[in-house]
Amino acid sequence: MASKITEQQVKHVAELAKLEFPEDELGKFTTQLGNIIDMFEDLTQVDTDNVEPMTSATDRVNVMREDKAVKSSKEETDALLKNAPDTDDGYIRVPAIIDESEDGE
Repeated sequence: MASKITEQQVKHVAELAKLEFPEDELGKFTTQLGNIIDMFEDLTQVDTDNVEPMTSATDRVNVMREDKAVKSSKEETDALLKNAPDTDDGYIRVPAIIDESEDGE
């Protein structure tokens, strides 16, 4: 069934995923992707009619603590800021991720 996948399709998927690989490995990746698709096709043959849907791997529900703000002591705040690479007036300074300037710099 792996013959359903063409080298052109593998190149397209690689481009979408921003992946690059040597041209001489294209055949290997085409075979591997075909085998992966075959595994999914095998799964469609499994009878799941009487299987209850599963939403979690465990029966535990909401085992995390409540998320609420807690005032830190001056010592805790100072220790945190001391470990930060760059701070400004009690805050940790981080590099900008989104540049909204008009000049594109």
